[in-house]
Amino acid sequence: MRDSVRERLQQALAATVQALLSDAGDHGPPPTIALEPPKQAEHGDFATNAALVLAKRMKQPPRVVAERLVAKLAGAGGLVARAEIAGPGFVNFWLERARWRGALREILEAGSHYGRTDAGKGRRVMVEFVSANPTGPLSVGHGRNAVLGDCIARLFDATGWAVTREYYFNNGGRQMRVLGESVRARYLERLGRAAPPPEAALKDESLPWPAEIDGKPVVFPREGYQGDYISDIADALIAREGEGWTGEPGDRGFREEAERRIFAEIRATQDSLGVAFDVYTNETSLYEEGRVERALAELRKTTRVYEEGGAVWLRAIDLGHARDRVLVKSSGEPTYLLPDVAYHQQKLERGFDRIVDVQGADHKDQGPYVLAALAALGLPAERVEFVFYEFVTLSSGGSTVKQSTRRATFITVDEVVKDVGADVFRFFMIQRRSESHLDFDLDLAKSTDWTKNPAYYLQYAHARCCGIERQAAERGVALPQPADVSGERLALPEEIELIRKLAEFPETVARAAEACEPHHVAYYVRDVAALWNPYLQDGKNHRVLSDDAELTAARLGLVAAVRTVVANGLALLGMSAPERM
Repeated sequence: MRDSVRERLQQALAATVQALLSDAGDHGPPPTIALEPPKQAEHGDFATNAALVLAKRMKQPPRVVAERLVAKLAGAGGLVARAEIAGPGFVNFWLERARWRGALREILEAGSHYGRTDAGKGRRVMVEFVSANPTGPLSVGHGRNAVLGDCIARLFDATGWAVTREYYFNNGGRQMRVLGESVRARYLERLGRAAPPPEAALKDESLPWPAEIDGKPVVFPREGYQGDYISDIADALIAREGEGWTGEPGDRGFREEAERRIFAEIRATQDSLGVAFDVYTNETSLYEEGRVERALAELRKTTRVYEEGGAVWLRAIDLGHARDRVLVKSSGEPTYLLPDVAYHQQKLERGFDRIVDVQGADHKDQGPYVLAALAALGLPAERVEFVFYEFVTLSSGGSTVKQSTRRATFITVDEVVKDVGADVFRFFMIQRRSESHLDFDLDLAKSTDWTKNPAYYLQYAHARCCGIERQAAERGVALPQPADVSGERLALPEEIELIRKLAEFPETVARAAEACEPHHVAYYVRDVAALWNPYLQDGKNHRVLSDDAELTAARLGLVAAVRTVVANGLALLGMSAPERM
């Protein structure tokens, strides 16, 4: 695809900056120059801080440098209509309108490929996300992880990377043991061989835990999983195995049955959100393959590991971290850090050029130590990056919905998706920066009013485009081919502003992909809809289908361009682009 209007201006500006430096006898590396749309439209199409950046190197006042820059740029080969110096030395550019009209044709010619680039050049990237242990249904917090990771993967795919989507989980350890014990207890309770603990004792940990009730033992673990899904698994076991099943050896059978059923539900939830994975990896396999033992042995050979108090420590304070971290407890049991190091060692050995881990804010403390350990092993730790997201609270009627994961009083992804739909769920989960706390307003998400529900507001912009094109077909008005679209009649300021916004899409996608911040796409599509929906509301001045054939053709081209960009943006967010609403 041809370079965008902004990219061409960036190239012209970069060449001008290099020429100014050369004239000043400075042959050093080119500086980083900003070129951004100004916050106020009356300040032009783009603004740059180039003169401010160059002033020190050229040993001249910023405004003097700005004057030289404007003179040397000299229209940038017909791209710039005029340039003005503002404030201490900023330069504002107004582009030739013909350039914006050319951008309209580029959008239509590229179609569904508009916004896609080959920036990744086929390099390999792994995005690891969700990674919830199979101990229960996915909560809304896991839902934010799923949508965030999926959108990041979509952005990488759109920018030319070879993407691997991976799910990592722990199907061993204490959590899974407690899960198996919980299912076994409910199984025995259903058969009348054990007594369920009092409900009050489950809710209040200060109450004594009875050894038996009415002569029957209480086998449910104090910290066990209490959701109805545990009883459902027990009931399914009774239906399939009868009353004589023991789950031997120990509670392993119960644990494996629970894992199988819960993971099937997790995958069904992912399917409902349009989320798919290429690889599933579990922590247990790292032990079985000897990777954890190998990572520890290799770390012991470095100066970054020492023993104290019977435990094995990772030396990290002298690297600027707040404290050293335990790799192996004095009991001989590895901490969570050691298998994490082994897993990331495996990732790097698999040849990925970039590795992105999407994790909750409660993992922020772990990430730097994983990187420190990888560096100690002589591995390229810089290829690993973490995307952390803040937690999600649900609100309804102005009040927060209280949740508890252990007591299974949390609301699941399935419950919310059933109420609001996958598209709305996805948009609500991605419309804010991942580092921002997310308040999921259930009442707003359930609203079918497109003027209030932000997800529907975007989709309605697309549906209105499709509606206009249907009306044109019904009237026998042919939709223009991309090569035939002429923007000469699109002269209104609001039309130029809209085309300018559409032309920003490729760079928005590239920036969002590089920073792993898909909310930029959500913001962008919202901005397009905020320009387009009001434009159509003004039927007097912005009527698309009229007796003026030339104006009708031009505006139908604008309709097609908006439809294309909104559809492509929604696709990157994993949302549908409905033709009717």
